[in-house]
Amino acid sequence: MGNINLGEILSPVGNEEMLIAAVRSGADAVYLGAKDFSARRNAENFSLSELKKATHYCHIRGVRVYLTLNILIKENEIESAFNLARDAYNLGIDGIIVEDLGLARILHEKIPELPLHASTQMSVHSASALPILKKLGFCQVVAAREMSKKELQLLCEKAKELGITVEVFVHGALCMSVSGQCLLSAFLGSRSGNRGLCAGPCRLPFKAKGGTGYDLSLKDLSLLDYIKELYAMGVRSFKIEGRMKRPEYVAAATFAAKQALNEGKADQNILKTLHGVFSRQGFTDGYYTDNLGKNMFGIRTKEDVLSANNAFPLLHEIYKRERQSVNIDLSLKIKESEKISLTLFDGKNTVTALGNIPKTAQNKPMDEESALKNILKFGSTPYLPQNVETEIDDGLFVSAGELNALRREACDLLDIQRTKLARTPKDAEYSSVISFRNKSNAKPKVYARFENASQIPESLDGIDAVIYPLENSPDDMKDIKIPVIVDIPRGILSESVISKRLSLFKERGVTTCLCGNLSAITIAEKEGFSIIGDQGLNITNSESLKTLKTLGISSAVISAEELLEDIKALKGDIEKGIVAYGNIPLMLFKNCPLKNGISCDKCDKAGVITDRMGISFPVRCRLGFSELLNSLPIWL
Repeated sequence: MGNINLGEILSPVGNEEMLIAAVRSGADAVYLGAKDFSARRNAENFSLSELKKATHYCHIRGVRVYLTLNILIKENEIESAFNLARDAYNLGIDGIIVEDLGLARILHEKIPELPLHASTQMSVHSASALPILKKLGFCQVVAAREMSKKELQLLCEKAKELGITVEVFVHGALCMSVSGQCLLSAFLGSRSGNRGLCAGPCRLPFKAKGGTGYDLSLKDLSLLDYIKELYAMGVRSFKIEGRMKRPEYVAAATFAAKQALNEGKADQNILKTLHGVFSRQGFTDGYYTDNLGKNMFGIRTKEDVLSANNAFPLLHEIYKRERQSVNIDLSLKIKESEKISLTLFDGKNTVTALGNIPKTAQNKPMDEESALKNILKFGSTPYLPQNVETEIDDGLFVSAGELNALRREACDLLDIQRTKLARTPKDAEYSSVISFRNKSNAKPKVYARFENASQIPESLDGIDAVIYPLENSPDDMKDIKIPVIVDIPRGILSESVISKRLSLFKERGVTTCLCGNLSAITIAEKEGFSIIGDQGLNITNSESLKTLKTLGISSAVISAEELLEDIKALKGDIEKGIVAYGNIPLMLFKNCPLKNGISCDKCDKAGVITDRMGISFPVRCRLGFSELLNSLPIWL
């Protein structure tokens, strides 16, 4: 396999034709899903036998293969998900992309040799998440797409310190919400994005006052012009989105990204085609350049779709032929009284194919020029001869057919060597050993979250603790006679601001934090707070509860997507919580849609987005990020 330290172009694959398109267009690695547990479950995806075939195809060509296991895992799916990951490891997969905290921990415990990549659905948008990922066994992290250049630089510095590789999306569709923090499709259409079934409701008309009319639909992302700059700051994996798109798109985006990495600039004709055919009214680099606002929004028009048809034949040319990407040394020997031999060496593997003993020439004997003319026909293979040596005795005859057959046999032998596993297969089995603390007789605790001090009633009878936003003044809490839990926003724009505000609450006697992001856990722990895991951590199974326990967390709010009967079945020596009443946050924004109609200095930090049915969804601002709340409160 190639060296990732030189940088890798990581391409999306949803079926076999996309795989061929990606590899022939210059991909250094591909990511693909199995039939189950993938964030693109509506793609064609791969069975285990197809996965084995795809892995062999890629490894022969020096391309890495990463399996996406990047959805939240239900309690009754843990064993199946573990078995899939183990089987993929035994097939030779080069890494697994994971979202679920519980699955990640047990994979690292039972198959520590398996490289784990933290999915973008883990919402890593600040550096303090990295020590936790390191502890859980991750070697690579997909940075959130909302990060600016400055934020990515800080992430790369910390990642280098911890020995973690940074992966960044450089091209493709852009979700309005921070990945892993969106419940819009689940709540509006019962199709969960966290389960790989997003219906894309954000692309429908949602209006902010004075906005675009499509104020939850962003243009596609393109950072192809910044790949060299990203490499210089420490990014090593450059990811293209698009497992649900056409092979022509994958080919064009991969080809352009590869050129940008190698030459510093992508082919302008390819970029123009991508812009005109595969975009939503163009591309945006707004998050990276910290240029947020209305210019980042766009939709896919009928004209975009129609113009695509004209470009497909041109783009198909990019991956029409095999790409000779594997350099080899070649040695051909045609000696009297010896079998003809052809030896190939790829830098690691050596193979030799033997032919017949050559005959004495009756007419024109074989010379070096005619031998090489035939033996060097590697165009239909991924192999590219660099150093060629020949030993040819005079007066011998070898037919072109013999040399062609010899070359094919040698290539087949090298294929076999390049797909051999350099690892011992694992027979690890999943077995749950989660302890269970029976609290059936304990009275459930009731916590009430208030947005501001004016909402807090005089009487708090029946309430065990008040949850209060970190961005508000801790002085508002001075008359509260029951415990206060400070709520850290899921979106963290500045870690230092979070730390300073936590210290203010600590001075007022607050000792517990509500944390919905991995970075928040690290920050709160450093400040000496006890931690309650919030919904943003996406807890859906007992193994994830156990993972939180290993991180020093004693209680957690279970994902709002879980059924009550499923929550009841979760086990673990940790208190479980649910949201029993309130407007559930459906999306987390760094680019607030309200700004499409009003500037921040004129906004009261609260507004609404209205859908095509006239239903209004509240938006609240929280320390540089904002959240879309459900139109109706949950009532349990």
